[in-house]
Amino acid sequence: MEWLIAISFGELFLKGKNRNTFFATARRNIEKNIRDIGYDDIYIESSVLYIKADYEKLDIMIPEIQKVFGIIYISKVLKCEKNIDSIKEACKCVIDERNDYQNKTFKVVTKRVDKSFPLQSTQLSSMLGGYILKNYENVKVDVHKPDFKVFVDIKSKAYVYSKRYKGQGGLPLGSSGQGLLLLSGGIDSPVAGFMMAKRGMKLDAIHFHSYPFTSKRAHQKAIELAEIMSKYTGDMRVYSVNLADIYKAINENCPRNYTTILSRRFMMRIAEKISKENNYQAVVTGESLGQVASQTLESMSVIEDAIALPVLRPVIALDKAEIIEKSVEIGSYQKSIEPYDDCCSIFAPSNPITKPRIKFVKLYEENLNIEELENKAIEKMEIINI
Repeated sequence: MEWLIAISFGELFLKGKNRNTFFATARRNIEKNIRDIGYDDIYIESSVLYIKADYEKLDIMIPEIQKVFGIIYISKVLKCEKNIDSIKEACKCVIDERNDYQNKTFKVVTKRVDKSFPLQSTQLSSMLGGYILKNYENVKVDVHKPDFKVFVDIKSKAYVYSKRYKGQGGLPLGSSGQGLLLLSGGIDSPVAGFMMAKRGMKLDAIHFHSYPFTSKRAHQKAIELAEIMSKYTGDMRVYSVNLADIYKAINENCPRNYTTILSRRFMMRIAEKISKENNYQAVVTGESLGQVASQTLESMSVIEDAIALPVLRPVIALDKAEIIEKSVEIGSYQKSIEPYDDCCSIFAPSNPITKPRIKFVKLYEENLNIEELENKAIEKMEIINI
């Protein structure tokens, strides 16, 4: 007998012509997350992915595998020979491994993939239930609402398990197109990226900074946030764009209280140009309605007016507490709150306009050489592959 990790995917994605592509993507993302832990083998049998590794590594792997989208649940399973004595012994091992079975109710659930196995599923479940009752005191059968279940899958071998760990669910990465995330150094944008990735969008990111007005450490913080996100999103490309010259031009030629709105329109246009060159179908932001001056309905409308590409705002209806809770859950919060100013905070006016009017915005933009400023910023940008 040997212990393995078993990974089950959403049934919706086990059918159709994209099935092999999904499995290949899921396997690649899983392998990426457990590469540093180490494993011996990965294989698929009957739509379940199995990972073979040293026993002491299995519990360490589970939290990393849980970060991959499209997974319904993860189990520690005991693989054994396909005979009654071996299966009984495996049942005993998985119950002992639980260490919480005393005074509990249970149910045996058998799935017979190999139809040549001599006992039907109900017969094997009944036999194993009797064996468990005989060998364990203070446990009872409850087929309706058991405290725990013992699962037995009959395939080329028998796979026996009891503990299930919930996966992220969601859609497989890439099944909902490709997007470009505006990644700041704050709390909101990593959460926005996580939420879009969970819906199947493959993401890369664009980070705007204004070195030397902001520190290199602030830029590095954004890259480290991308590294945290990549546990969920898979490999990620980060376009790092310096807006220092653009901010200078805005400050010299436009009203101070419009700085945030004008700079955000620059960000959108630059993101759109990069998107057109790299086949991104939408821009994703971490904007939450009413949270700051640039996130009023009027401000977001004026900012979005700068581009034709769809702008997706997955956290728009969440309050700050909800965003923080999700940030903690995905592991980005502690990095996000490190005290390094980004370009938005450095150049933010003391009294920003909250209800900008598009006619004034376009009037002020006539004072700027928009095309030249954007092209220079793109020419100087750095591309980091995570």
